[in-house]
Amino acid sequence: MSTTAVPLRPIAKGSLTKLWVGIAAVVLAAGGLAYAGTATVDTLGFEVLKEGAGVSPTVSDVVLVSYVGKLKDGTVFDQNEQAALPVDGLVPGFTQALLKMKKGGKYHISIPPQLGYGAEAKGPIPANSTLEFDVTLLDFKSRAEIEAMQRQMQMIQGGAGGMPGAPGGAPMPGAPTAPGQ
Repeated sequence: MSTTAVPLRPIAKGSLTKLWVGIAAVVLAAGGLAYAGTATVDTLGFEVLKEGAGVSPTVSDVVLVSYVGKLKDGTVFDQNEQAALPVDGLVPGFTQALLKMKKGGKYHISIPPQLGYGAEAKGPIPANSTLEFDVTLLDFKSRAEIEAMQRQMQMIQGGAGGMPGAPGGAPMPGAPTAPGQ
């Protein structure tokens, strides 16, 4: 058996280097496009209109806010002058924004669909909507403070002509319930 040799032309000087540089450029371009496509998808827009003072609320706090919620086209879908809201009971974007706010501050936040309601429509809010809010953080308290205030209010209400802690001023045990008894 005989072997036939096939002559190969030599590679031109620098061709291999150019090939690897081209491959590296394609990989970098693809990586850049992939990053650009995902980097702004779930970014919360947060603008300070008036700086507040003090510390920011935590996820376990309840905030008192004044807000106007709009769609990108300017349609108002919700507004409230004094709303008490649990920080951890809201859409992720609103929670993230509240954690950056300070008491007395005014803010404009833009919540992308991924940090809002996503592909789910909610009442007047269409699916995949970017939500725009103008928010003023009026006050915030911890849940423990609010529960203590609620207990105190129940004690005060129960103490008016009744037994402390009894709902709605229930009469004391052994006291007459109607005149003449």
